[in-house]
Amino acid sequence: MEQRVILCIGTKKGVFVAESSTDRESFSLRGPFAPGVAVYAALIDTRAEPRIYASSCNAFFGMKVLRSTDLGATFEETRQAPAFPKEDGRALANIWSLEAGDEEHDLWCGVEPASLFRSGDAGDSWDLVNGISNHPHARQWQPGNGGLCLHTIVRDGNRVHLGISTGGHYLSEDGGETFAASNDGIGAGFEPDPFPEYGQCVHKIARHPDAPGRLYIQNHGGWPDSPGIGVLRSDDHGRTWTSIAEGLPSDFGFPIVVHPRDPDVVYVLPLEPMTRTCPDGAPAVWRSEDAGRGWGRLDRGLPGERSYFTVLRDGMAIDDVAEPALYFGTTTGQVWIGRDGGERWDCLFDALPPVNCVKVAAV
Repeated sequence: MEQRVILCIGTKKGVFVAESSTDRESFSLRGPFAPGVAVYAALIDTRAEPRIYASSCNAFFGMKVLRSTDLGATFEETRQAPAFPKEDGRALANIWSLEAGDEEHDLWCGVEPASLFRSGDAGDSWDLVNGISNHPHARQWQPGNGGLCLHTIVRDGNRVHLGISTGGHYLSEDGGETFAASNDGIGAGFEPDPFPEYGQCVHKIARHPDAPGRLYIQNHGGWPDSPGIGVLRSDDHGRTWTSIAEGLPSDFGFPIVVHPRDPDVVYVLPLEPMTRTCPDGAPAVWRSEDAGRGWGRLDRGLPGERSYFTVLRDGMAIDDVAEPALYFGTTTGQVWIGRDGGERWDCLFDALPPVNCVKVAAV
């Protein structure tokens, strides 16, 4: 069967699925599924038979997990969504991340208030991961502007990296049994101690599977008294972090994405820290081809002025087709494709609801 490129777009008013051949010249669009309901997290699971998962944040009926076994032609609800035990005292406010585990039907789910769940049956039942959900620091984390959310799960063999706002980066080296704060070098410009043990507002973490120990973080930067703390790299499995923000117009932003075949190529989308919009109203993705030592602007085809949108933490992705394309979705309902690794941009869709997340896979 001919390979297809699948885009899953979570919006404020449901989830959409777009499909194209690998030339990516045109995409068909279907949806919305879960119409009228906010979707903040999605996963295109390419293990065995591909499946698409999406969260569904319904103000009246609570949290749901949606599952598609036909590449987004239809969706159904899983039997259960993650839920805290009654005696816990916390209530699920949102689902922020969905990631694949080791086994075929193993899933990980990060939620608000910041906690982690696992499923061994493709999302039909969920267990609380106590190592982080009941961590000694957990009751001291404070919500950021987007809530107290566990928004990033990055797995590297027996290591599990978590991004929590505002908790910081937490690392497990025993498969998720125990976790420790691992924020050496990650700043928190809003704290009296600018480099605390924990409490940072990490926005996103990215990793390349072919570079052992290499990770990138987009942190909450933009602080005049703490410059350069917003974009960082680790070369020792997240134990220590070094700023790579020099050369960017702003070290504040939400997403960070790594090239699928070159661990030295990394992309960010800088924003103005006070307004969370594109600096000077002229959006651009910035690319480093040397692991953050230098940066170049990619804006061919993007608006040159008076464009003040925001791209959220899961709003940018990259496919793994030959000559990969980048994708990002905006809070003004546009979805853009950056062909040839972001060298030239085109608007795929320009009138969707505000976009919360974009995921892509070739299947």
